[in-house]
Amino acid sequence: MSLADKPQIAVLTIQEAWRRLRRRLRNGPIHRLRFSGVGPDRLAVVPPTLYQGDPFIAEAIYGGRFLFAGRLVEAGRASIFQLAPPTPEFAAELHGFSWLSHHAAAADALAAQNARALVSDWLRYSAGRLGGVAFEPEVTARRVIAWLSHADLLLGSAEYDFYRRFLKSLTIQTRYLRSIAQEAPVGMPRLTVRMALALATHCLPGPASRMRASAQQLADELDRQILPDGGHVSRDPAALATILGDLLPIRETLQGQGQPVPKGIYSAIDRMLPALRFFRHTDGTLALFNGTGCSNMQLMAALMRFDETLGEPLSNARHSGYHRLASGSTVVIADTGCPPPVALSRNAHAGTLAFELSSAAARIVVNCGSPQAGQAALKRVSRSTAAHSTVTIGDRSSSRFAGQPHLDRFLGSPLVPGPTGVELEEIVGEGDRTTGFEATHDGYDRDLGYLHSRRLELENDGWTLTGLDRLTATRRSRAREEAREAALRFHLHPQVSVETIGDIARLSLRGQIWRFTVDQPFTIEDSILFADSSGPRRTLQIVVSVDPGLTPEIAWSFERLS
Repeated sequence: MSLADKPQIAVLTIQEAWRRLRRRLRNGPIHRLRFSGVGPDRLAVVPPTLYQGDPFIAEAIYGGRFLFAGRLVEAGRASIFQLAPPTPEFAAELHGFSWLSHHAAAADALAAQNARALVSDWLRYSAGRLGGVAFEPEVTARRVIAWLSHADLLLGSAEYDFYRRFLKSLTIQTRYLRSIAQEAPVGMPRLTVRMALALATHCLPGPASRMRASAQQLADELDRQILPDGGHVSRDPAALATILGDLLPIRETLQGQGQPVPKGIYSAIDRMLPALRFFRHTDGTLALFNGTGCSNMQLMAALMRFDETLGEPLSNARHSGYHRLASGSTVVIADTGCPPPVALSRNAHAGTLAFELSSAAARIVVNCGSPQAGQAALKRVSRSTAAHSTVTIGDRSSSRFAGQPHLDRFLGSPLVPGPTGVELEEIVGEGDRTTGFEATHDGYDRDLGYLHSRRLELENDGWTLTGLDRLTATRRSRAREEAREAALRFHLHPQVSVETIGDIARLSLRGQIWRFTVDQPFTIEDSILFADSSGPRRTLQIVVSVDPGLTPEIAWSFERLS
């Protein structure tokens, strides 16, 4: 981290310390008295849910095997809530209770009984301490949403004592969230809190004024976080699926109760659904940029049923900073934007001008994607420029990370922007035979003295993608010695088989044959796809290495042969 970056990190550190202090003060003994009180005797409504679980996971949980955030804990005869969690990410997933969807999928009396027993254990061992991971704002909000969404499962044949304790705890947690809503971290945590409050105030009996206020506060937060083109301020495509997965049931709940739905909620949904389609590849998965990992295909299918828009998505999501080329059965999605603001960059990637290519329900060129939660070392690697299908210079990333262990723990390793601007120009080829764009970023300018430009053109039949990467020297840099090697990478999906024939690479996948050509020597090297439901998978990458001072341009193409 350079001296120029330190003021940004210092400001962010002070803001985070002050936020945590305010939250701790609100958790003190005096404030806790405000959260207590008698709970309601019933729920006014049980909201729907779009999440589908796996009954086999419910069976494993019944057997005392808890696999969260990549870690397996076997509880044995003890309650899982009595054991020390192996990682904070494991604890967050455990206390968030989203895994109740697996019990709901099992749909039998044994699963319901096990779910009640686990919630009862949480009430016994964890509910009394308004601190730790269990009461982080986002974790508490996730738990409230999960409990409300699966209230039928939990309360269907529950005894009165559990029913009473469950509703009282929901009331306390809702009051707690209401008191700390403004202290939640900016971005997704704060929006999740607002969604939980909007849902809870309509499910727990209360004054109509509070219902209207919570819905309007959610609408206001959506206005702040959802961009005009439907993207999220974090620039994470997966954030849209997560938000819609909670927001659409909230809208359905309000409509079912005859409550007014604020315009901001309608507007956000109407913007996000087409944006979600913008980020989908031909196989239905999301493009792997800025924190997106393995796609939840069941959720994606459920969300697409709400999309009533017609026609193809826009080609240029200007506010989100992405570009999409689609012709025939081929889709290209590229990152043509600057990193998000530092405070929103905890999951952001240094992937400016990276792209992905898919055709006829098959992924071809990919980025490495984000691994499952709890894998800190892999997450750092996945965020680097080298984990993306773009150019690296001097083995550096185009954006920098606040990569100190104590900062990682406190701030979550924010991204210190490298690119301060991306210039973009639309391209329409001769006779309208191709569509494309040319974009330039300055992420390597300050330290290495180079601008990176990328030109992509896709023929209208979708069978040929041509590219040109240009590295332009801007001035004499003290670090020019480090910039004597640049690497152009094309990470390939694991389903792609590669055969080199002379100066071309033959790519085979799902009945398709593609030919890769480039005007410079290339090698086939090992790579890894982090974004897979079964964990990281080995794959391959095409790497073109040049000295940018001697070879400032690299021309390449992917051509489909069959």
